[in-house]
Amino acid sequence: MAAGGGGSGADGASSGEEDAGGPEGESRYLAACRACGVTPVSGLLRRRPGPALSLRHRGLGPRGAKALALSLMVNTSILTLDLSDNWLQGEGAAAVAEMLKENCYISGEILGTAIAENIGLKELKISWNHFHSQGAAALVKGLGANVFLKVLDVSYNGFGNSGAAALGEALKANNVLEELNVRNNHISVEGALHIAAGLKENKTLKRLDMTRNPMQSEGCCGVLKALQANSGTGIEILDLPDIPVNKELADLCDAVKILFPNLLLRRGGNTKLQRKSPLKVELQTQPKVISAMTSSESLPAHARASSWMRVEGAPF
Repeated sequence: MAAGGGGSGADGASSGEEDAGGPEGESRYLAACRACGVTPVSGLLRRRPGPALSLRHRGLGPRGAKALALSLMVNTSILTLDLSDNWLQGEGAAAVAEMLKENCYISGEILGTAIAENIGLKELKISWNHFHSQGAAALVKGLGANVFLKVLDVSYNGFGNSGAAALGEALKANNVLEELNVRNNHISVEGALHIAAGLKENKTLKRLDMTRNPMQSEGCCGVLKALQANSGTGIEILDLPDIPVNKELADLCDAVKILFPNLLLRRGGNTKLQRKSPLKVELQTQPKVISAMTSSESLPAHARASSWMRVEGAPF
């Protein structure tokens, strides 16, 4: 799952001041090493300019990774970065993730490798990092192999359906992750069904946020059917997009709530739905007793016909 090729032998691309191998790039890296109190990696100082940087098996450690991340904050020429087997741990991976918030040129593959090999990171929040399609899929591949990460936030990254497909596969294999946030990732019905396939087998995920995705009713139903088919699911909180609720989705919600009475099922993050009680809106069968009507009984027919309403703060 290594990302990119060996950068020390890469040719071409830019060799200007923004390249990590150029004079200004080296100066930034040396300054960062002094600030972090670490010895510079000779391979980085000797590398030829190019879009790929490979620092595999260098023993960077958390502080070394932080120094590297600081030096790459404004780099625009490195497109792929391989940090396999460097014992980044939580601090190092966090520094790399922070760097990627500022640098939108390096692909998501680095974190896929980091997630797979990291043995200390418990929580990773990398929202708003521009991981699209291929980069998103590469990032997520590491999730299936990781046995420590419990919280992953990849919201607002434009994963799309290919990223969702990778997530679905990862959820089948991962038995540690407890919280997953894929909010606003352009996941449609197709992508939602891929994630549903993973949920059908996953036993440990407790919270899933899928809000602000164009999943439509079909995608939401697919997710709920996956929970129905997985008696060992650990889901406690499920956030679905704020969409109109049709009969199929409403019935599925009711069925899932019967199976898992402690499940908190929400639409749009904090807006819930509640079925109207037939006692609250009675159909008038005796038109002649108009004078005895209450205000609720005098509701217009179109209001009485609706069996669903939005209720803030109310459970399904």
